[in-house]
Amino acid sequence: MFDTIRSHRRWLMIFLTLLVFPSFVATGIYGYNRFMSSEEAVAKIGGEPISPQELEAAHRQRLEQIRQALGENFDPAVFDSPAAREASLNSLLGDRALRKEAADSHLVVSESRLRQLIGSIPAFQADGKFSYERYRTLLAAQGMNEAVFEQRVREDLARDLLLEGVGRSAIVPTELTARLAALVQETRTIRERRFRPEDFVAKATVGDEAIRAHYEASRAQFETKESIDVQVLALTLDDVARQVSVPPAELQSYYEQNKASFAEPEQRRASHILLTVGEGGSAKDKEGARKLAQDLLARLKAQPDEFARLAQEYSKDPGSAAKGGDLGLFGRGMMVKQFEEAAFGLKVGQISEVVETEFGLHVIRVTEVKGGAVAPFEQVKDRIESTFRQQQAQKKFAEAAEQFTNIVYEQSDSLQPAAEKLGLKIQTVAGVTRDGAPRGASGAALLPTAAVQALFADDALNKKRNIAAVEVGSNTLVSARVTEHRPARLRPLEEVSAQIRERLVREEAIRLAREAAEKAADALRKAPAEAGFSPPRTVSRGQAEDMTPDALKEVMRTPADGLPAFVVAGSAMGAQSVFWVIEARRPEKADPQALSQVRRGVEQQQAAADDQAYVAELKRKHKAQVVDAQRTAAKK
Repeated sequence: MFDTIRSHRRWLMIFLTLLVFPSFVATGIYGYNRFMSSEEAVAKIGGEPISPQELEAAHRQRLEQIRQALGENFDPAVFDSPAAREASLNSLLGDRALRKEAADSHLVVSESRLRQLIGSIPAFQADGKFSYERYRTLLAAQGMNEAVFEQRVREDLARDLLLEGVGRSAIVPTELTARLAALVQETRTIRERRFRPEDFVAKATVGDEAIRAHYEASRAQFETKESIDVQVLALTLDDVARQVSVPPAELQSYYEQNKASFAEPEQRRASHILLTVGEGGSAKDKEGARKLAQDLLARLKAQPDEFARLAQEYSKDPGSAAKGGDLGLFGRGMMVKQFEEAAFGLKVGQISEVVETEFGLHVIRVTEVKGGAVAPFEQVKDRIESTFRQQQAQKKFAEAAEQFTNIVYEQSDSLQPAAEKLGLKIQTVAGVTRDGAPRGASGAALLPTAAVQALFADDALNKKRNIAAVEVGSNTLVSARVTEHRPARLRPLEEVSAQIRERLVREEAIRLAREAAEKAADALRKAPAEAGFSPPRTVSRGQAEDMTPDALKEVMRTPADGLPAFVVAGSAMGAQSVFWVIEARRPEKADPQALSQVRRGVEQQQAAADDQAYVAELKRKHKAQVVDAQRTAAKK
C-alpha cells in the first residue's frame, strides 16, 4: 500500500487539490468547455479548444499545489503572474497531450490496480481501512459520482504509465558519474584574508552630482506604486457552521444510531501452530498434515500450557515459531479471512479447531483481547457536535452564499449589511497594489488576482463600490471594497537623496575594498606572507562553509598544477577576499555512497529532461497551439 502511495505522489497531490476546489472546477469544466466555440479558446490541441475558464481552473489548481508545498512562504503576487499563467497553460497542454497519447495507445488500467490505488488514499480510509461510505461522501461533497472520479483516476494512471516508461529509459554513462563524483569529492586547502567595505567607508566620497545622476538614471526605483487600502469580507463553511444550532436531542440520536463508529477497534493477540505440506513442511501430503494437526489439537486440549512448546517444535511459520507461535496484536482486515473469523470467534484462552487457509493448516489460541468498547456519549459529544455542524453547514452554505452574493451587490456602498446579516467580521488589508496584497499581510490570502483586478476597476476604485463575490477556494466567497486610494508618484530627490548617498557610498567602499584586495594579491604572488590570513581549512563543492558561490567557484577552478595561488573573489556582506589556495586533492577512487548519490541525481535530471522532451514532442504531434496569447497572460 505504501509503495503505491510513494509511486503516485503527483497523482495524490492532484487528488488533494480536487478536495479543495469546487466540483465545477474538478469535474464540470471539461464538459462545459466542449460548448465553448473555438473563437473563445486560448489554445488548441488535437483540434479541441482550451477555454479561458479551463485555463483559470488549471492555474488555480497549480497555485493551490504551490501554496500547499510552500506554506507560509507562499506569495500569491510572485506566482500569480503572466509568466506563471503561461506556465500553467504549457502544463495543461502537456497534460492533455499525454492523455491523448494514452488514449490513442489504448493503454488499459486494470480494475485491481484502480481499486488498489483508491483504497490506499488516506482520505478514503477510516481506522486505517478503505471506507466505501467515506468514499461516497467525499465524492458527493464535490459533486462527483464514482464513475466520473474513477475514469479520471484511470486517465491519470495511464498518463503516468507513459512517463514511467520514458523515465526508466534514462541512461547515464558510468564514466560520467565517476568524473562527477570525483569533482564533488575534490578538495582545496585554503586560507582567507578579508577586506571589509566598512573599513573603506571613510575614503568613499560621493558628490551631489553623482547623487543626481543616479536619481535621473534610476527614476523607476523611486516611484511608489499605486496602492489601495481595502476592507475584505469572507464567507466560509466554518462561518456557516458556527451559526448552526445543535439540539441536544439530535446529538443523542446521532450517537445511538452510530454507536458502532464510536467503538475502539477491537484487537486480538493470538498464537498459532502452522502446518504445511511438501518440501520443508510438516507432512508429505495434505492428509498427513491434517492428521498431525488433529493430533496436536487433541494434545493441546488436554494440556493447553504446552502450546508454546509445541509451536516451537512443529510450527512452520518462521516469524512466530521461535516465539511460541505468538503473532502479537492484530485487528480486523490484517489476517486472511478464515484465520480472522476463527480468531475473532474465540474467547481468551480458547483454542480453535483446525483452520485451513492458503498458507496451510492452523491451530489458533487467543491470548488477549483489547478494545471493542463503545465510548460513552459525553466523551464523543464534541466530536459529534462538530460533525453535525459540518453536515448542516454543507446543506446551508449554498443559501448563505446566495445571500452574501446578493447583499454585497445590492448594497454596494458598504460591506456592513452583509457582515451583520451573516454574522461575519470585516478585515482590513493595507498597501494592496496591482500585483497583489503585501506578502504576509493578514487577509492577503483572501485577495487572489481576480479580486485585486476587480478592486482596481473603475466601479471599485473611483466609486468605492463593493466588488462582486469572488470564489477563492472550496466553500469560500470573498467581497471587498476600497477605502483609500494612493496614486503612483515619483518621490522627489530631496526625499531620497540620503538613501542614494548611502547606497553609492556602499558601492564605492566595495570597489575600494576590491581594489585593495587585488593589490594585495599582486604583492603576495611576488612575495607570499601569512599576515592577515585565517588558519588553513579544507573546502569542496559539497562543503563550502561560509563561502559565497562565486568565491567557491573561483577557488575550485584554480588549476591544481598551478598551486599555490592567490585569487580574489567577493565574500559575504560585500567583503572582498584574497584566497590563498594551497593544495588540491582528488580521491583516487570515488566513495561508493557519493558515487551512488551522484548517479541518482544525474538519472533524475536525465529522466526529467527526457520527460520534458517527450511531452514537447507529443505537443507537436497533437498540434498544440496558443490561440489567444493575451488571454493567456491575464484573466479576463
